[in-house]
Amino acid sequence: MFGPVKKFARALRGPSIEERELDYLNGSADRVDLEYRQRQIDRGMFRKTF
Repeated sequence: MFGPVKKFARALRGPSIEERELDYLNGSADRVDLEYRQRQIDRGMFRKTF
């Protein structure tokens, strides 16, 4: 009964921090770019606190 409601709610929310990080890593062109992106994530690129 609540399955469609959960799917709809999931579609409305934005991607989580983990999903955004994974998408960013998956966009790397090569190993050097991947390592650069990993360092940026480790430095808190997506986890800034305000």
